[in-house]
Amino acid sequence: MYQIDFHTPAHIYFCGIGGISMSGLAEILLERGFQISGSDMKASPLTERLSKAGAKVLIGQKAQNITPDIDCVVFTSAIHRDNPEYLETERLHLPMLSRAELLGQFMRNYSCPIAVSGTHGKTTTTSMISEIMMAADTDPTLSIGGMLDSIGGNIRIGSGPYFVAEACEYTNSFLSMYPKIALILNIEEDHLDFFKDLEDIRRSFRLFAGKVPADGTLIINGDIENYEKLTQDLSCQICTFGTASSNDYYPLDISSLGEKGEIAHIMTPGGAVEIRLRIPGRHNIYNAMAALATADQLQIDPAITLKALRNFEGSRRRFEYKGTFNDVTVIDDYAHHPTEIASTLTAAADCPHNRLWCVFQPHTYSRTKALMEDFARALAKADVVVLSDIYPARETDNLGISSADLQQRIAALGTECYYLPDFESIEKFLAKKCIHQDMLITMGAGDIVKVGEALVQK
Repeated sequence: MYQIDFHTPAHIYFCGIGGISMSGLAEILLERGFQISGSDMKASPLTERLSKAGAKVLIGQKAQNITPDIDCVVFTSAIHRDNPEYLETERLHLPMLSRAELLGQFMRNYSCPIAVSGTHGKTTTTSMISEIMMAADTDPTLSIGGMLDSIGGNIRIGSGPYFVAEACEYTNSFLSMYPKIALILNIEEDHLDFFKDLEDIRRSFRLFAGKVPADGTLIINGDIENYEKLTQDLSCQICTFGTASSNDYYPLDISSLGEKGEIAHIMTPGGAVEIRLRIPGRHNIYNAMAALATADQLQIDPAITLKALRNFEGSRRRFEYKGTFNDVTVIDDYAHHPTEIASTLTAAADCPHNRLWCVFQPHTYSRTKALMEDFARALAKADVVVLSDIYPARETDNLGISSADLQQRIAALGTECYYLPDFESIEKFLAKKCIHQDMLITMGAGDIVKVGEALVQK
């Protein structure tokens, strides 16, 4: 396997350079003096940022983009083997790495890499840890799966020994990582286009936990069913957080402040502390507990940790306020799994509003089909649901389903639900139907955010 050496810059080509993680890795290598080029299917703020930083970004993926002077080509898991750039890389016998393999090699260049895994909450928890570490002047390098305003994007390049990154389980990407501190926030059914079932997912998380060295720490949610099976026989230190008092970190109480956030008293190994958050949602208290446990492992002053959490304003697309139209509050959220949807809508219910509207864009046919009933129950927490077409992402087979199937199940649960395939129809419908003091949440991992932004701009 090709090895990245920070001390010997080379020419690295990124196929899919506009992705949130790929762009961040490319930016780190640019900063290290590497020659960076790459392609994506369309221009974006991330590709523009890379171009300004000195990368050669090509729009469109073609065989002629791959040239013999390239030392290594990096591919995302979304790139198929029939991609012309993949085929040309093979024809030229150029070294290649997956995005996950490159990320894992990055970790070997830092003495304390931190990897945040779990079905939900990775970006928020990684962002919380990032804010704490910056407040503590540890000068970390950060790779976040979302945009964080305090660092002006999704990447921060530091000179300290710490590298903080999200660890995604899809296609077992996180098994290419080498964390000194690993977090497992939760484990649920997802990515069933790759995994067989929940037990298959648990096996992968067990392998991930086993990547932590004997002098490292695994921070794991004690609410995960039979979590002990994931941690048995591990040589590293085990630290737990969760609802029960048997955990190392657990809440004594949690109170919602509505749109102003959450407040909780948390028992820790060092005694009780008070966590105040500006972002709403009970689930974020548990994200904050995981971040607090991480900070304690790094021996950061708890006063610095709690202040950083208190000042944390969230990352983009996580219950992000977008503005108003016709006295209607517009929020955007990245939730695309039933548990995430339920948590977000529960948080929204604590905020002042008349009716709660959820405009949901299902993400991938396989996820929608596998979790159809769970999606229906979660979305039924809203007063009114509007569904767009399914965002296919990497998939081409619709598996014989559409958002109309989900609409029928939500309506059967007694919740008012509409299916309007295109964004223009949705915008016109909402402009007429949303009224004084309603709250509108655009939700999904695709591009549904455009609907709320268009309404606010009118």
